[in-house]
Amino acid sequence: MAIKVLHHGLATTVQDLGRPGYFHLGIPLGGAMDRYAMRAANLLVGNDEGAAGLEAVFLGPKLEFTEDTLVAVTGADMPAKVDGVEQPGWTAFRVRAGQTLTFDFLKSGARIYIAVAGGIDVPLALGSRSTYPIGALGGYNGRPLAPGDELPVGAGNTSGKGRSVGAQLRRLPAAPVALRVLPGLYWDRLSDEAKQSFFADEWKVAPEADRMGYRFRGGRKLSFVEREQPFGAGSDPSNIVDSCYPYGSIQVPGGTEPIILHRDAVSGGGYFMLGTVISADMDLIGQMQPHTPTRFVEVTMDEALAARAEENDRLDALRASLS
Repeated sequence: MAIKVLHHGLATTVQDLGRPGYFHLGIPLGGAMDRYAMRAANLLVGNDEGAAGLEAVFLGPKLEFTEDTLVAVTGADMPAKVDGVEQPGWTAFRVRAGQTLTFDFLKSGARIYIAVAGGIDVPLALGSRSTYPIGALGGYNGRPLAPGDELPVGAGNTSGKGRSVGAQLRRLPAAPVALRVLPGLYWDRLSDEAKQSFFADEWKVAPEADRMGYRFRGGRKLSFVEREQPFGAGSDPSNIVDSCYPYGSIQVPGGTEPIILHRDAVSGGGYFMLGTVISADMDLIGQMQPHTPTRFVEVTMDEALAARAEENDRLDALRASLS
């Protein structure tokens, strides 16, 4: 079976849950920006949670199927249509050979996840089928999809039509979004005034928001504790001697616009990091549109671990509901 790409949408790529283990070599985690939605789509069509599907941002693709199969679309509210007939979101539905899957306008969120029974069967690259376009690695020839591409699909069970994720287990960010942050790393570089204003101000997602990172604007410029810059750090107080960049860490180059590093971000460099967005909130970022109002909320390590446990409980509930 294959899926023919008639139109690629805006930026549609093959993604799974990523390729951990190579960050120290400069190869990022990659994978779905909204991992929960990706897992849900796969479970709906009977795939392993880590199977490869499609991630589309803001504008969905137009796809033709060569054989009967089962499809699910999760994540953002971008209604799917089979030959023009709207299909329910977060629900498995059947597509017949020769039929075309298209998408209506985006209503909320930013990214949809399209899973097909059997999964997208492109070759593995360092243990993952995820596309890392900057490195031309993985996915379909290491790039976003283009018209004329034909995606191979693995063998899958197509008997699960109608399975659905309950409304209580679906999640999209509400505005304003609250992103929980664990201070640390180079938090001490900020002045007391800047520490207070970072959490007090309302920020908005900038247009420069993609798989590498999300930039935010609108808050007050952050000031730094005066010091003599160490050798190799440069003259700007936001510069440091090169360091590793954890997934979810927040840079503020020049003290002006915070940037949250996401799935395809580089693994190190010379900007200070004031803290890290907790893992439980990283999926939400992938569903935030430009200009979304956002507040950063300071949390402790215990609160971050409790939030991660809650997220794991929600994932367990999802698995149980679709088992």
